[in-house]
Amino acid sequence: MSFVPANFVPPVGLDGQGFRLEPLGPQHNLSDHQAWSSSIPHILATPGFSDWPPLQGMSLEANLGDLEEHARDFTNRTGFTYTVLEGSQVIGCVYIYPSKQDPAITVVKSWVTADRAHLDTPLYEAVSVWLKTSWPFEHVLYR
Repeated sequence: MSFVPANFVPPVGLDGQGFRLEPLGPQHNLSDHQAWSSSIPHILATPGFSDWPPLQGMSLEANLGDLEEHARDFTNRTGFTYTVLEGSQVIGCVYIYPSKQDPAITVVKSWVTADRAHLDTPLYEAVSVWLKTSWPFEHVLYR
């Protein structure tokens, strides 16, 4: 079931200071896998990520399956995952999903690679404004 109104058109992206967002999909597999697997300790220390990514990592094939699932969620309007890009290089992700405990609350979380940690705050600030100005959510919990 969609958690956005039927007439809502999800944004195709966001341009920020030093980064750009676009919907995450299978085409990002190699760069996405390299990004998160190079920054596991940093991501695990980021609010909302205490149990992901797995310390032992995952295969490129398993990562592709994960990206395909996020793309299906986007198409089905059940969740929206954006890749954070610097040029064509994945440097993070933003996840927008309904809360499992209360679907009236939208849970948002984001991460960037350890070598782009200086973008944690600018990403949070840009996405926070974007959620207020371009999305239909009333109650957002952005970790």
